[in-house]
Amino acid sequence: VTLHLTPISSVDIHEKPLVFLLNSPLPLVWKLKTERLAPGIRRVFLVSLGSIVQFEKGNFSLSAETEEKFFPEKNEHLLQWARKEYGAVTSFTELKISRNIYIKVGE
Repeated sequence: VTLHLTPISSVDIHEKPLVFLLNSPLPLVWKLKTERLAPGIRRVFLVSLGSIVQFEKGNFSLSAETEEKFFPEKNEHLLQWARKEYGAVTSFTELKISRNIYIKVGE
């Protein structure tokens, strides 16, 4: 699955830390494509067991962290866990089948 990350239209370059929980019932390869995200900013990608994140060429991967996690099975429990771990959830998306996911990041 390719995850496309770009800033919202009112932001030229996104310069804040981000945390993504990438959960799937089956192991996946998450391919990351980014536009206008500042280098050197901490970005964390937590993936379900057996999954990996592949980064585009460039230095984005130098400031990104990936970690395999065992996530709660049901969405409600996953949201509760994320709120407890990180204090807030700003966006939640559930897709049954997708090859591309487009996410706009920003305030």
